[in-house]
Amino acid sequence: MKLMKSMLVFIIVAVIAASNAHFTAAQDKPFEGVTVELLTFTGPQVAEPLQRRAPDFAELTGAKVNITTVPNSDLYQTMLTDLATGTNSYDAFLFAPQWIVDFAVPGYIEDLTPYVENDSALEWDDIAPFFRDFSATFEGKVYSIPLDGDFHMVYYRSDVLAAAGLEPPRTWDDYLAVAAALNGTDMNGDGEGDYGSCISKARSQQSYWWIISIAAPYIQSKGTSQGAFFNTDNMEPLVNNPGFIRALEVYKETNKYGPPNELTANVGDTRSLFITGRCALTLDWGDIGSLAVDPEQSVVQDKVGSIVTPGSTEVLDWETGELVACDETTCPYAIDGVNYAPFASFGGWAGSVNAASDQKVKDAAYAFFSYMSQPAQANEDVTIGRTGYNPYRISQFENLDRWLENGFSEAAAIDYLGAIEASLNNPNMVLDLRIPQNQRYEQVSLDLVLSQFLAGEFNAEEAAQEIYDRWDEITEELGRDDQLNAYRATIGAE
Repeated sequence: MKLMKSMLVFIIVAVIAASNAHFTAAQDKPFEGVTVELLTFTGPQVAEPLQRRAPDFAELTGAKVNITTVPNSDLYQTMLTDLATGTNSYDAFLFAPQWIVDFAVPGYIEDLTPYVENDSALEWDDIAPFFRDFSATFEGKVYSIPLDGDFHMVYYRSDVLAAAGLEPPRTWDDYLAVAAALNGTDMNGDGEGDYGSCISKARSQQSYWWIISIAAPYIQSKGTSQGAFFNTDNMEPLVNNPGFIRALEVYKETNKYGPPNELTANVGDTRSLFITGRCALTLDWGDIGSLAVDPEQSVVQDKVGSIVTPGSTEVLDWETGELVACDETTCPYAIDGVNYAPFASFGGWAGSVNAASDQKVKDAAYAFFSYMSQPAQANEDVTIGRTGYNPYRISQFENLDRWLENGFSEAAAIDYLGAIEASLNNPNMVLDLRIPQNQRYEQVSLDLVLSQFLAGEFNAEEAAQEIYDRWDEITEELGRDDQLNAYRATIGAE
């Protein structure tokens, strides 16, 4: 759905007013002649909605938006190099909110607070509090506009599990048991055995996120402010312990039940396998929910269930360093004896503006992100699987009309949105790492060691020690006290 021109003009008036520029509401195409250079991740997901809607935005405002894409593994460094060197080839960025600290503190990206405060069409209060107050905000200022919401979930073939008399997994041990039981079953009627589990594990893609979801319920049990990455007393990495080691073991065991090329499979590969009926279980963001109802790609319509990522009945005792059974003291938020710790991984793609760009270009860049995020556009884009965008607005959870219009049955929409809401509302939700140079901790060090572990170069204990050493070295280099203070602040630790 396109935004009415009169409404968009109103938005741009508000945007310009916020920046002390001037023009009249009667002006047609107020950004005529302006070009915005935007950088993001190579698609087709994520970039697709920008590319599809940029011509509509140009027709309404006159602003041309050129979209450049680079591989996910290169996005952070491309941004940082361009901004830190003053090259300023790009005016806008769609990127990971967890990186905001590295771009906001040096002043590379624009404080968008006055824009947002004067933009009623953005309907800022409709954006769910987590994405509005954590992902988009740093030190009380808005630095990015959410276009996407991300949580890890587990998807399962409801028909296949039911036929085998199996329940959806509550714990990671259950996940392994279900995957083992169903591995080799023909799940799409082609006469060939399919896979119990499909998890993308290619290096330099996005595979390093999964281990956090597996490890989280073993490590964090006392609420979000406890943290799952570092000890909040001394910044010691929470990886060289029985909880994280058990997670590594679970992660590697899933290899037995996956496709033979799983170590080189990216997220697109495993999504394709799942929606073509070849996997009983998969771990992913919210994308599969909408991909599964696409009649042109999927054979599993109304055969998919969505659940919060599995938990554990044992958790790490931080004082003794041992795994202990869940009880009211060790797992105060447990449900039926299971500690769940859903991971707000990545935080959803969000748009920021280069603070060094010309003012009118900044205004146009903001107006484009506002246009993309407004309900008229966003509430459609999150229901389309190819966009890579997942729900992040309150209205997207409360109104099922768009979901039904785009192929969801009512039951499928309720199931899918319910799993995301359950993650968002869990008091033991794990927040993504958002400290200076978090990209080095996760996208560089963690990704490398995990790939070596899966390839057999390390056993679980050796991999845990290697991650610990690498993370601790980064912390020492950047300053332990500074990193600790940043980490405590991001999770609200007392």
